[in-house]
Amino acid sequence: MVPEDLSDSYCIFLPLLFFVIAVSFRLLDNSALLLLQKEIIVTSSYVPKKTIIKHIASHPDKVFTEKLKRALVYRSVHRFFIILMISSVVPAISCFLLG
Repeated sequence: MVPEDLSDSYCIFLPLLFFVIAVSFRLLDNSALLLLQKEIIVTSSYVPKKTIIKHIASHPDKVFTEKLKRALVYRSVHRFFIILMISSVVPAISCFLLG
């Protein structure tokens, strides 16, 4: 059986771990840089998903479209870990307050 102290540590540090992983995948999503390298003007560093999909469908360069697809995957994984982080915050707070 796991000691209570170790269990409480997992409850508290799990959201932090999910957050660090999510930030790592957000940093890997370099879709704005990819578009700027092809001289496509973007207004912010967070390019909308519709814009990326539009350029994937319309751009003839296969290497460029593969990089954009990879950026979309990183963005999806980032969103998944953010959801995991948010869903693990409530149990972490309850562990902290009740533990």
